[in-house]
Amino acid sequence: MTTRVLLADDQALLRGTFRMLFDATDDMETVGEASDGREAVELAGAQRPDVVLMDIRMPEMDGLEATRLISESEELADVKVLILTTFEDDEHVAEALRAGASGFLGKGARPEELLDAVRTVAGGEALLSPTATRALITRFLAQPDPCPVSVPERLECLTPRERDVTALVALGLSNEEIADRLFVSPLTAKTHVNRAMTKLAARDRAQLVVVAYQCGLVSPVTGESGPEVPA
Repeated sequence: MTTRVLLADDQALLRGTFRMLFDATDDMETVGEASDGREAVELAGAQRPDVVLMDIRMPEMDGLEATRLISESEELADVKVLILTTFEDDEHVAEALRAGASGFLGKGARPEELLDAVRTVAGGEALLSPTATRALITRFLAQPDPCPVSVPERLECLTPRERDVTALVALGLSNEEIADRLFVSPLTAKTHVNRAMTKLAARDRAQLVVVAYQCGLVSPVTGESGPEVPA
C-alpha cells in the first residue's frame, strides 16, 4: 500500500529534496506541494493525502493554524499531520498536538527517520517517545486547557480495560509494550486503543494522550498512571 504525502514548506529547495526522497521510496509518493499554510489546507482537501508533512513557520498562514483547520474538518478526518520543523522546543510540540498533529519531528532527522515517521503517523500511531510525552504534557497540556467536563463524565464511556490502555498510551507505550504489560496480544491491545479513541473522539493516539492528561487519568505532575493500571 502506498502512502500519499503532501509537502507543506515555504522553502522550495527543501520541498524538492523531500519529494525526491519520497518518490524514490517504494511505498510512498508525493501528491502535492504547498508553500504556505493556506495552500496546504486547500491541497489537503483536493488531494486527500494520507500524511501532510507540515512546517510551522510559513507565510499567509502558519503550519499550526493549517493543522488545526485540517484536523477540525470532518471531510479530512483520515488526513494525518506530521510537523517537521527547526523549532523543537516543548511549547511548539504542545501547540502542535493541541492543533491536532499526529507527530512532531525536527528537521535534523535522518532520511530513514523521516520515512519511518511518515509510516508511523500514516498507521495511526503518535510519533512521541515516552520521554518526550512526559516532558511536554507535564509542562504544557495539563495547565492551560483543563478538561471541559468532569473526569468521570468524560471517561465513563470507557471500560476499565480501555481506561488502562488509554493510561498506558499516555505514558508513551506502543501496542506491543501495552500487550506485554497487560498480558494480551498486540492485536487485542490495538483494538482497545482504537475503541478508546472512537469513544473519546480522538483522531489518533496523540490526541488520546492529550485527553488522558487533561482529564487526570495520568498524573500531570509525575507522569505516572493511576492505580487502575497494572504494574
